[in-house]
Amino acid sequence: MKKKIGLIGGGQIGGNLALLAAQKQLGDVLIYDIPQVEGMVKGKALDINQLTAVEGYDCRITGTSEWKDVAGSDLLIVTAGVARKPGMSREDLLDVNLKIMRDVASNIKQHCPNAFVINIANPLDAMVYALHKITGFKNNQVVGMAGVLDASRFKFFVAEALGCSIRDIEALVLGGHGDDMVPIIRSSTVGGVPLARLLSKDRIDAIVKRTREGGAELVALYKTGSAYFAPAAAAIAMGESYLLDRKRVLPCAAYLTGQYGINGYFMGVPVRIGAGGVEKIIELDLDPDEKALMSKSFQSVKKTVDSVKL
Repeated sequence: MKKKIGLIGGGQIGGNLALLAAQKQLGDVLIYDIPQVEGMVKGKALDINQLTAVEGYDCRITGTSEWKDVAGSDLLIVTAGVARKPGMSREDLLDVNLKIMRDVASNIKQHCPNAFVINIANPLDAMVYALHKITGFKNNQVVGMAGVLDASRFKFFVAEALGCSIRDIEALVLGGHGDDMVPIIRSSTVGGVPLARLLSKDRIDAIVKRTREGGAELVALYKTGSAYFAPAAAAIAMGESYLLDRKRVLPCAAYLTGQYGINGYFMGVPVRIGAGGVEKIIELDLDPDEKALMSKSFQSVKKTVDSVKL
């Protein structure tokens, strides 16, 4: 039986999620959005369905504004919310997107109680916290997409700097999905060679800065929205690992219960994703500098999350 994938939010990320899910033939896809834009999500679904005929993908995409159509989804990816505009931080979106998340999470709880849920909506660390609290889902059932995207940006900038294949770059970015995210330089390698052997500290620091500001850079270029291609690919990598029980180890915003000295908050850490959802949180031995950066990142996350009123 095919898996059922519900995409909550049919904007730019939602459309790309549907396309990638079809290309990977992960299952049948429902793109949900509010009734006011029902025609848009139905149009995207029809357009992608016609693409499947060209490429021979055996899956079906459906656009809907009815939660009953999403009911029983195996995987949900939440993108619903307002995108950033130039000059806005992710935190500036908190109040408006929290209202949207309240409605989304309540419907997820009612219609999709057994789904594995990946949140992309910003501010990510606060929105995934609200989603978890409102649904009451198990800790392994809810996760935020952050580190996969942040690490992919870091890898691209390294490949660009070195003129080498991006396939040979390994990188890990932990912490909150914001300006205090923590690239772990010690574990970053190119073909097994430590990054610090290939680039000067100044060049690495510049790449770290650009990675942290990667979302804002795209917002400034787009002017009317935020990133959508790379965030969709990152979430699909996580969803694929769940649906196909890949058991990939990916940096994701997971609910911590004491790991890294954090309890009761979502933070970007390495996790194993398989058929059991977040099956394991991997705790690294961080050096003093990395611990200090993680602590700083957590304080930023905590400040935003503690302002969430549910």
